[in-house]
Order: sequence, then structure tokens, then C-alpha cells
Amino acid sequence: MAREVISTGNELSSMAAIDAGARFFSGYPITPSSEVMHVASDLMPKVGGKFIQMEDEIAGICAAIGASASGVKSYTATSGPGISLKAEQIGLAFIAEIPLVIVNVMRGGPSTGLPTRVSQADIGQAQYPTHGDYASITLCAGSLSECYTETVRGFNLAEKYMTPVFVLLDETIGHMHGKAILPDLEEIEASIVNREVFEGDPADYKPYDVPMNKPAVLNPMFQGYKYHVTGLHHGAEGFPTEDAEQCEFNIERLVGKINTIHLENGGLDDLPDYEEVDLDDAEVCIIAYGSIALGAYEAVKKLRSEGIKAGLLRPIMLWPSPVKKLEEIGERFKDKILVTELNMGQYSKEVERVIKRNDFTTLLKANGRPIAPAEMVAKVKEMM
Repeated sequence: MAREVISTGNELSSMAAIDAGARFFSGYPITPSSEVMHVASDLMPKVGGKFIQMEDEIAGICAAIGASASGVKSYTATSGPGISLKAEQIGLAFIAEIPLVIVNVMRGGPSTGLPTRVSQADIGQAQYPTHGDYASITLCAGSLSECYTETVRGFNLAEKYMTPVFVLLDETIGHMHGKAILPDLEEIEASIVNREVFEGDPADYKPYDVPMNKPAVLNPMFQGYKYHVTGLHHGAEGFPTEDAEQCEFNIERLVGKINTIHLENGGLDDLPDYEEVDLDDAEVCIIAYGSIALGAYEAVKKLRSEGIKAGLLRPIMLWPSPVKKLEEIGERFKDKILVTELNMGQYSKEVERVIKRNDFTTLLKANGRPIAPAEMVAKVKEMM
């Protein structure tokens, strides 16, 4: 049966990591994500895991990547400035195909920005956190319960697709304290995904010898299967190569194993990529995600009470974006779309790209303050 707990979003994220099978955390404290780390320091020893506070953000992700390469589910947590510092090693995890969960509790930027204020300014960074060509997976929690469930999902996707996965919280939802309804532990355990391993003759093992759009089969280190790990382009056994055909295949596969599969299958797993609220008969659609969606729920209720049929589309998986649903929204609602977010329009650019128009309305704020439901109501009324 479902569990009821009183907690914060940051605390729930680390609780979820433990329940998802994570047994290693390394990182460095930074506002407003530090509680993710604090809870990990308390819970990890109780389940036989390892926790270590490193000397800085760079060392934090290096240790987590190393632990994951040894076969242990690992994660780290930080905020935007920490992601900037971790960027080079995130790139290593992408090209070497080492699974990892990175929790980013967003705050204002750029640089040190607004450490104690809310923001959604890391949306673009989560799509392309490092240089080069690849595809990223980014989940965005919209409630306290999702701080837990989307973290579990993050670990499953990381293991399934052998890639770093971002779980985005923000200062508001990370520090929000309240009741969360969580799945039963047996349900969580039944949903756990573990990475594929090669069990044949070690002489036949080639971790990167996989078909197009398939992830590498990267066995845990120190268990008798030899291979090379590098940030350079590599062949079937991991050794560096500059062969043009091989390098092109590598990049197409890194992108395809996520973006192509997402489009072909309508998602990367069996869980929803978005939530719809009152869209069936709606005449205007609000698009909001993360903590701002909590205000959008209230705005939809208020608008309907005043006779305006509003609905909400809340993306949960931001990257890859729910392209088919956004196309549908663009075709159905035309210019009666309001995109609201705590940045200067980072996800709005994706909406524009997908629906191939920019005649929708935006409600943006980048001063560290949330967007109130009343502001959304007023903006929708201007559109009608």
C-alpha cells in the first residue's frame, strides 16, 4: 500500500535513490541542493552503501563515475554552478556510457547568481550540459511525491540506456515541506531496472560492439572482463580510434539510443512523459513544469470558475521533449497557448521549434521569485 511521509523534496530525492538501489554518493554541498547530500550521508551507511564528501564538485562527479563503472548504482547532487564545474566529466560519462543520476536543484544564475532563490534557468543546460553531440535524458519533478518517483525513474533510465540522467528539482520544491504519497516499497522493488551484463567467454567480450540505437553493455570493472575506458572515440573494445566510419556510427548511436527510440516508441519507458489537466474541453492551454505547475493547477481552477475553459500540459520528461503531444497542442490551440517558466524562455524555444510558430504567449520571470496563480490568470484573460 502507498506510504505517507512528511518531508522535503530534497530529502525525498535521496530516500528514492536508496530505494532504487543506489549504494554510492559523492558530492560537494551547494545551496539549495545540500539536503540531498545530507540525507545520503545519513542513509547510505545504514544500507551498506558508501558516502563521501569530496573536496569540490569536480571530484564529486569523478568519484561517482568511478563507483558506477565498478557496477554500483551511484549519484551526485548539486545546483547550476556545480553542473558547470562537472561538465567535462559529464561528457566522459556520455561517451563512455557510464550510468549516473545527477540531481540538480535549480537556483538563479548565471555564475553564482541567486543561491537562495528559485529558478528554472538550467533547462537548456540539462539538454546540453557539455560539449559535443549526444542526447540527454532530463526528468523534472512537479510535486513532492515526484521528487521521489522521478528519482527512482532516473536510476532505471540510466541503467537501461547506459547514460547520465538529470533529475531537476528547484529551490521551491526542493525546500518545500509537506506530505508526500509514495509507492509501496514492494512496488518500487518490482520496478527496478539493472544494467545488462555480458556473461559469456571474457575473450569474446566487446562492450561497444552493439547495433545502432542500442546502449553499450558495460560490465562492472574488476570482475574479469577486460575493456578500455576513454573519452576519445573508440571501437568495439573501447580503444581509441579516428576511423571516420566508426566515429560517425558512435555519435549516431549515442543520439539514437535516446532520441530515435523516444520518437519510435512514444517514450523511453512505460511511465508518462507529461500530465494533462482539464484539456479535453479546454479553449486555452497553459504549459508549465516543475514547481510553477503547482501554481498553474490553481490558475486553471480559478479560470474555470470564471467561465474560461483552461487546461494544463505539464511536461515531466523535458528532454527528450514530448514532441508529438506538443505538436498536437500547437495544432489544436493555435495562439491560445501560454508557456510560463522561471527563466527567459528556455523551454519556450523548444515549444516554438516543435510547433513551428511563435504566436503563443509567454509569462516569464528570472528574478528569483515564483509566478503566482493570479499572474497566470491575468495573462490568460489578456489572451482571450
